[in-house]
Amino acid sequence: MPKKKVLPTKKRGKKSAPFHIQLDKIAINVKSHKLLDQLLKENPILNEIMRNAKNETEVLVGMKQWVLKELESSPEALKFYTNKEFNQKDFKSLQWQDYAAIRLLDYIDNAGREFLDLNLRGEVAVSNPIKLIWLAVNHGTGGAKPYFFEDMVQLFRQFSGRAKPKRPTKSEVEKWMERYPSGLDPRIIKLREENRDRIIKIIIEKIDQGLFCKSHFQLKPEMSYEQKFLQVLEWWQDPRFHLSFAVRSPDLLNEMLGHSLDPDTMKILYDAEKKGIPFFVNPYYLSLLHVRVPYFAIGADLAIRYYVLYSRQLVEEYGHIVAWELEDKVEPGKPNAAGWLLPTQHNVHRRYPDVAILIPDTMGRSCGGLCASCQRMYNFQSGHLNFNLDDLQPAQSWQEKLKKLMTYFEQDTQLRDILITGGDALMSSDRSLKAILDAILAMIKKKVTANKKRKPGQKFAEIQRIRLGSRLLAYLPQRVTPELVIILSDFRKAAIKIGVTQFLIQTHLESPMEITPECKSAVERLTKAGWLVTNQLVFSSAASRRGHTAKLRKVLSGIGVLPYYTFTVKGYMENFFNFSPNARAVQEQMEEKAIGRIPKKHFPHLKEFFENAEEVQTYINTLKKEAKIPFIATDRNVLNLPGVGKSMTFRVIGITRYGRRILEFDHDRTRTHSPVIEKMGKMVIIESKSISEYLSQLKELGEKINEYDGIYGYSLGATEQRLPLYEYPDFPFAITKELTNFAYK
Repeated sequence: MPKKKVLPTKKRGKKSAPFHIQLDKIAINVKSHKLLDQLLKENPILNEIMRNAKNETEVLVGMKQWVLKELESSPEALKFYTNKEFNQKDFKSLQWQDYAAIRLLDYIDNAGREFLDLNLRGEVAVSNPIKLIWLAVNHGTGGAKPYFFEDMVQLFRQFSGRAKPKRPTKSEVEKWMERYPSGLDPRIIKLREENRDRIIKIIIEKIDQGLFCKSHFQLKPEMSYEQKFLQVLEWWQDPRFHLSFAVRSPDLLNEMLGHSLDPDTMKILYDAEKKGIPFFVNPYYLSLLHVRVPYFAIGADLAIRYYVLYSRQLVEEYGHIVAWELEDKVEPGKPNAAGWLLPTQHNVHRRYPDVAILIPDTMGRSCGGLCASCQRMYNFQSGHLNFNLDDLQPAQSWQEKLKKLMTYFEQDTQLRDILITGGDALMSSDRSLKAILDAILAMIKKKVTANKKRKPGQKFAEIQRIRLGSRLLAYLPQRVTPELVIILSDFRKAAIKIGVTQFLIQTHLESPMEITPECKSAVERLTKAGWLVTNQLVFSSAASRRGHTAKLRKVLSGIGVLPYYTFTVKGYMENFFNFSPNARAVQEQMEEKAIGRIPKKHFPHLKEFFENAEEVQTYINTLKKEAKIPFIATDRNVLNLPGVGKSMTFRVIGITRYGRRILEFDHDRTRTHSPVIEKMGKMVIIESKSISEYLSQLKELGEKINEYDGIYGYSLGATEQRLPLYEYPDFPFAITKELTNFAYK
């Protein structure tokens, strides 16, 4: 069994004593007392155990005996609890009460464990919820906040059987979906034309005043206002225009939004500017935000608005943000956290044997905008990523480095999938991107030729999949030009001849409001070039509202985009505002899949999507009709682990006095992994937000909290098997088991 690893952790010892004494003396507040009283009245046995126990040991023993006795009637749950290695079959057999019993037992087994809480800049977090209840009952101390007790009330209601899970019906989900229009709604299109015209007017004024001086975009003095407007309207279709006139300051942002931002928001943005947090919002994307909020779309733009407007927590943490993923820290000549030796320090990221992420030294290291919850905020903080676009033109040294990278890929035994990203793959110029694709094509040819000389069982894996990671379908769909489409189409045709079969554009469309006529047209061009477009949703707090993601899936299906991952927002306290607890992700996953899951009988036909990418919209429509589903559900929900890889296989093993849950993640056992995970063991994270705080935030966003009933109960997760669509084809030959470019630390 792989050893368990806490990341990061603090060993127990004498130095911990003052912290424990301090907690023992901290009184709970009035609201906590009232919630505690409610908890005890609802659970007489719990009340008896708490009042009769003389110390921490007695209360833990008493609680464990009680819970185990209740589990005697559920042998499947007992088996799942005692088997620390995740078992999919046992997991599926669990009942709702079993979830609660297992969580209580895990709380007891992990009582007293201490962690360095990077949400609190490395303060010690102690998980001992049973002791906190005991201290509160007998001494009125322990320091547990109301968020903690709210979680406990819900836990024991679930354990007692008083709380039952309520899965929404198809009609309920469809009713929720109606709350969110898409960017294809004629009424929304009209509003955005108003926004566009307002922004164009401001740009014209600033050009006339000499405040905007762009060599490629100049207005002649003798032009009338109407002529100037028509000229800028023509520029609006040019991606270079939007990058040149991107907003880089709070004042200009507010002006472009018709001075609609309130003083509190502006104060945060000014503080962000002082801290050095970049601003980069292009005119097109800014036109998607409401200034005049329509009655039929109140709050519809929040999921994209909160990508542009920074939170107080982000501003306060900027400068203290630490790398979330261990793979972000690479020392020259040493293997990364996953055990992979990399050819350069910043150009290749790698977690799995079969996948390499390529980050070029081009404008592809930049983005079309800065998302407030960006997983690379640590790199923006260090200055490694930035929006100094002129400085990101590829230097001569890039050509030599590109050759080195291709040699690395060519000589790797297991690699079959290259993801070009950044930054953003499509931020590279046509010339730069074509050079990269040409280099990859030449490398693949060399690899195929060399393989012909190798014996079966000694052959290297060959490249089967090429992916481009880009958010420009949301930020700047004008980038998908006829010239770009020709480059992608030509590359696909040449690559097919040497064995590559899968071509993907992986985008991030966060909201149905981002799916505009421009976005739809860009998708159509890409699919006509033979590239499938798949979507990775970041499950932010605004995106997690009831009906929001379901509506997104439906609109995606309507424009030929396939859902891929749904990501839990990662990071520590800097992402407090945008973070949705993993319990909400699992809740959404189970309910969404009940409505949009593709029946297994249709799996054999999914491979045809790659073979007929040009007709993907027809295939999606046929699949939905035959499967009788309103949309295609996401492939699977995952969290990028702070160790290696992605997973949604977890158990809630603890909870802090602030009510923030402590989750122990196992790695994704459904796919090929780096051998280092057996050495690394399981990973522990502390969520940056309690479920109570999350629900309070949803209430502030206008949500009805009763629609989220049951969320507290989702304390276990399971990584789903990928759809066959996303599996690699089998090779017609046996490949070597040897790992190259790999070394244990």
